[in-house]
Amino acid sequence: MRKTMTSLLAGIGLVLACGTSVYAQDKSLTIFWAEWDPANYLQELGNEYEKETGVKITVETTPWSDFQTKAFTEFNAHGDAYDMVVGDSQWLGAGSTGGHYVDLTDFFNKHKVGEVMAPATVKYYAEYPGGSSKYWAIPLEGDAVGWSYRKDWFEDPKEKEAFKAKYGYDLDVPKDFKALRDIAEFFYRPDQKKYGIAIYTDNSYDAMAMGFENALFSYGGELGDYSTYKVDGFINSDKAIAALDAYKELYKFTPPGWAKSFFVEDNQAITENLAAMSMNYFAFFPSLINEASNPNAKNTGFFANPPGPGGEQFAALGGQGISIVSYSQKQDEAVKFLEWFIKDETQRKWAALGGYTCSAAVLKSDEFQNATPYNKAFYETMFKVKDFWAVPEYAELLQQLNQRIYPYVIGGPGTAKETLDALAADWNATFKKYGRGQ
Repeated sequence: MRKTMTSLLAGIGLVLACGTSVYAQDKSLTIFWAEWDPANYLQELGNEYEKETGVKITVETTPWSDFQTKAFTEFNAHGDAYDMVVGDSQWLGAGSTGGHYVDLTDFFNKHKVGEVMAPATVKYYAEYPGGSSKYWAIPLEGDAVGWSYRKDWFEDPKEKEAFKAKYGYDLDVPKDFKALRDIAEFFYRPDQKKYGIAIYTDNSYDAMAMGFENALFSYGGELGDYSTYKVDGFINSDKAIAALDAYKELYKFTPPGWAKSFFVEDNQAITENLAAMSMNYFAFFPSLINEASNPNAKNTGFFANPPGPGGEQFAALGGQGISIVSYSQKQDEAVKFLEWFIKDETQRKWAALGGYTCSAAVLKSDEFQNATPYNKAFYETMFKVKDFWAVPEYAELLQQLNQRIYPYVIGGPGTAKETLDALAADWNATFKKYGRGQ
């Protein structure tokens, strides 16, 4: 008995000596994300979780410019600094095949996540490969590219009269890409320092791709066949060519110096009275209804990406899913957090905080759609989204797209067909290098 008690005391001493930190770690989780408002909302939600469970949630952030690099540096080192990561949708291929993400297929099936979340968010934020029914993330931050516009400019009686006289129809929220182009042209008045439209042009990550995809998908074009990796006849189809020309046409009506613009500049186009309409992710619209950050808040409206000439209506997908990092020592605790996160009550809290829920039920509710001036457009968009390639080599494909499309859009030589034929050749070579579609 004495020996047993001695051993027990020794064991307690060992726990006290070196196990207290382990216990503390077991009652905490670190989530890694980029530095932006939704990460702050997630921290607030995490604080609610801590109150309910005693498990401390820390949302660690880093600027978007080094988010990908920092995440994959830690992954490749098999580090356990992060228990979960809110990774870009394009990371699914690299995260899963590289062994960095925990397989959440059983979790998905057990909790019927595919029935809880909007179909597009399951397809693009969670599943890899496409159509495999293998899941590596839980849809967390729904997002897509939409539009803001100056209601006061659109509703000015003189402007409405002049527009109808010139184009033969009423000035209103654009019903299609032709109207988008006409309105951009109409308000393009450099002599008044007033311009028609702000679009994405930055070529350092995915801005140009997201902007072009808005036109591509609504024109009925596709990046390629995701199941066979065939790109000829897709990215260089007649519809894709027309879409690229349409996007280049919009660039003509942007403010000066707009050749390197992304979400910050596109919001500034509205707040600084530069443009009639501005493209941006819905995640950046909250600041546009805040009078402290947008002096034109009361005169700012929102609309979903309009249809193309054939009536198709889609938008480029943004947003992210949340994955459990396979090197985490607290995977069981992370699973408990995800179980809590997908509850309807939590999803409503997430939406109320400002996070973009992916819950189909919440998205469809009148409460959500009427909560902000842009929520209805967001709801409409999240059921009509498509995404970039999610394969492990997505970064190479993205770089090749930027190298081809960027010079053409901002005024370079050549034709849309030549540009997209060259991009198709680049992508064919990349897929061949990785043994895809063979």
